[in-house]
Amino acid sequence: MIKHILKRLALLIPTLFGVITLVFLMIALAPGDPARIMLGERANAEQVAQLRAELGLDKPLIQQYGIYLGRVVRLDLGKSIASGQKIASEIADRFPATIELAWYAMIFATVLGVLLGVTSAIKRNTWVDYGTMGGALVGVSMPVFWLGLVLIMVFSVWLDLLPTGGRMNIRYYFTPITNFYVIDGIIMWFREGTPKYLVSAIQHLVLPTIALGTIPLAIIARTTRSSMLEVLQQDYIKTARSAGIKEKRVIYRYALRNALLPVITVIGLQFGLLLSGAILTETVFSWPGIGRWIYIAIGARDFPAVQGGIIFISTFFVLINLAVDILYSVVNPKIRLQ
Repeated sequence: MIKHILKRLALLIPTLFGVITLVFLMIALAPGDPARIMLGERANAEQVAQLRAELGLDKPLIQQYGIYLGRVVRLDLGKSIASGQKIASEIADRFPATIELAWYAMIFATVLGVLLGVTSAIKRNTWVDYGTMGGALVGVSMPVFWLGLVLIMVFSVWLDLLPTGGRMNIRYYFTPITNFYVIDGIIMWFREGTPKYLVSAIQHLVLPTIALGTIPLAIIARTTRSSMLEVLQQDYIKTARSAGIKEKRVIYRYALRNALLPVITVIGLQFGLLLSGAILTETVFSWPGIGRWIYIAIGARDFPAVQGGIIFISTFFVLINLAVDILYSVVNPKIRLQ
């Protein structure tokens, strides 16, 4: 097992190296002068020259790459041009918001997706199956930003049930403790004896969670159905049924347990993809996470912040894939032998 983990860790190095290289070239080889683009057309030559010197843009490309690679290896992502703050600090401030949103979106997608997938497999070729898979197809095809706007229009504007955006009611005097607002709401409940902070945090989570979790929900449902149909045809399932074991026990203990092996991989990959999908969701719902921060940085032409954000999200995605790979090998030891 340890040998398998070390082998997978070794494969991370060229992957991360490739990501860092592509992110660097994406900015370095972009048309025009990056310093001039960041400062705008009204900046004079002296200001442009100063920024080029600060960013090392006045050096040869290979030397720029060496300096940039050295900084990233030291976990130094540089400073934001717009705010002047360290990019690592800004990411640390906003990462809990993105993780909280992605976590609850994944819970929503996994629980409902597995349930719908199992139900669809059991009710194969019935109206339940057709309706579930048709809904899954619509869910996969629906743009996140469009779904978010529809949810806001229906539940916030027409029905006035849920807030349009943000993480907490702005009228509350609320100081974050862990920056995970649901956890902070529970802590404040014990401290002040009122659940209003927890209720507000959950209310602000509902719509972005649904918007962000819809696509992975549909993918998980379709994968679970396909896997369940394959497992239900196996001989040991037929033997269990012929032995008189209750159908629910056969489905949820024997069939689902083995059908979840490929679903685990899909869940892990979708969780990593949620971080990139969060850019649109966070922008629509004014969610102060990394996605919205990168969107604002792009609009402000803050290239160092964009580079740092992309590298961070890519690294996190690669680590998620590693965790899924290890978990899959634990569930199915044959993977390690192969």
